[in-house]
Amino acid sequence: VQLEESGGGFVQPGGSLKLTCSAPTIDSKLYAMGWYRQAPGKERELVAQITLGGHLNYADSVKGRFTISRDSASNTAWLQMEMLKPEDTAVYYCLAGAIWGQGTQVTVSP
Repeated sequence: VQLEESGGGFVQPGGSLKLTCSAPTIDSKLYAMGWYRQAPGKERELVAQITLGGHLNYADSVKGRFTISRDSASNTAWLQMEMLKPEDTAVYYCLAGAIWGQGTQVTVSP
């Protein structure tokens, strides 16, 4: 397994979750890392990305609520999600370069 995601789960609207992406077998500092999500019946979309130079990109729908970070020394990236909404419900995937993780389910519901 090259990318391992964790931290998904069930949360009520307004709640928080923190996703973790671990890359134990690749040198993640060689790649940009990002989080994508795919809801049922929809295409996979970019949620947040951190480039090699440290530039951050966020989808407009999550700006101000989600924060991406990484630690190159440990080959780990995180996605802190605050003020979650039902429309954030999706499978969240980590991407390092061209390598995808298996996904972790996030469900936001009353």
